Amino acid sequence: MTRTALHLPPLCAAVALAVAAAVVRADELGEIQRLHAAGQDAAALQRTERALGAKPKDPQLRFMQGVLLADARRNAEAVAVFERLMQDYPELAEPYNNVAALYAAAGDYERAKSALEQALRANPGLVTAQENLGDIYAMLASRAYARAAQMDPHNTTLPSKLATIRQMLAPKSTPTAAR
Repeated sequence: MTRTALHLPPLCAAVALAVAAAVVRADELGEIQRLHAAGQDAAALQRTERALGAKPKDPQLRFMQGVLLADARRNAEAVAVFERLMQDYPELAEPYNNVAALYAAAGDYERAKSALEQALRANPGLVTAQENLGDIYAMLASRAYARAAQMDPHNTTLPSKLATIRQMLAPKSTPTAAR
């Protein structure tokens, strides 16, 4: 029996190369996520930045970079990463959700609300964004009730409303970022 070499048509060869590249990228992303889960954020961030050198437009690597920067409390840099992702990939909901968490942590609830509404336009089924939007509305309500209480200290209904909202928000003070 004679052995013949397998010859792939050019299109099949291109698909095979793309699949191989995706596997390598998935392994790289998996290693970055493993480092992050192990608390080795500096190493994960270095590896992410190296990987982005080869694939600067990769949305998953860029998203992971934003997550790592946010976890390192480098919020301004994380916001910039997520905002660029939102510009380049407006159909992805997660960057909007994560940037909203950063906006909320900075007390910018109106911007957070706007980002979450965009996340839900991109993916109406993103439960985390819906929950976060509810938290933002509660935070906005808390501010409004506090201002009203200052304006009318004799209003007897405002203190209980404010206490209820504050109690509801106590376990979780800022929206949840997607991972």
